[in-house]
Amino acid sequence: MKAFYIIPALVIVAATALSSVFTVDERDKVLVLQFGEIKQVIDKPGLYLKVPFIQDILKYDDRILGLTTAPQEFPLADNRRLVVGAFARWRIVDLQKFRRAVGSGGVDAASANLAAIVAPEVRDVLGEVTVEAVLSSSRVGLMNKIRDNAREKAATLGVDIIDVRLTRTDLPQQNLQATFARMQAERQREATDEIARGNEAAQTLRAEAERTSVEITSEANKNAEIVRGQADAKRVAIYAAAYGKDPEFFAFTRSLTAYAKALPGDNTSIVMSPNSEFFSYFNTESPTTPPTTPPAAPAP
Repeated sequence: MKAFYIIPALVIVAATALSSVFTVDERDKVLVLQFGEIKQVIDKPGLYLKVPFIQDILKYDDRILGLTTAPQEFPLADNRRLVVGAFARWRIVDLQKFRRAVGSGGVDAASANLAAIVAPEVRDVLGEVTVEAVLSSSRVGLMNKIRDNAREKAATLGVDIIDVRLTRTDLPQQNLQATFARMQAERQREATDEIARGNEAAQTLRAEAERTSVEITSEANKNAEIVRGQADAKRVAIYAAAYGKDPEFFAFTRSLTAYAKALPGDNTSIVMSPNSEFFSYFNTESPTTPPTTPPAAPAP
């Protein structure tokens, strides 16, 4: 009978001993609660004891957590609208304050509260600048300002906002077509200006090339005329010297040339007097001795 009671007692004692022991991981922070009140905060890893059935433990993530805010549309300082989304990284630094602020909601409740802090800060900070500032290198300073403002408000939750980044900066859908049309018109204007400047440069080059061509052609024609005139003068001098030696032979060769051009041999007909001077070399043996009797009339 005693063994019947001893075994259950040992089981109860073992269960009680096991329930009083818990471990803390290096990635966690632990709150020890007694009847709902915070009795101990444990932020170092190891093996710990608690009072069974009286004390409870709550574990919280000690790592850096992420928060993504929903994209929101709002106007900027230049009256242009943007759709902006942000991402924040945060960490629990004061576990007791965190517990009192979010209660039993834990990390999910804290994320909702942080989103309600970060989103208005994004709207307030970016609402004071232009689109160019948001899309330029000034963006880093704007994100740091959002982080600092949100960090002050998030301190009441027992958390520290480590960083805030803008993950999306888009134009609203209704403005995209107008923006694209404006960009296209601007690019078209730039293309037209480039084409006009190119045509102007091409026209200048073409005019210079034509002027150079005319100058080169004129110079070449002038040189050719000079050479041709010199050659003609030399030819005339040679002919004059040659013909001056024998005028009769010159008259004879000139007449033969005239006969060759006037009578090519393809049924040419010439009607003139047989006593014409043109046929003088056909009528006499010597062009200097005129014929004694006129030649017979040619047959028809």
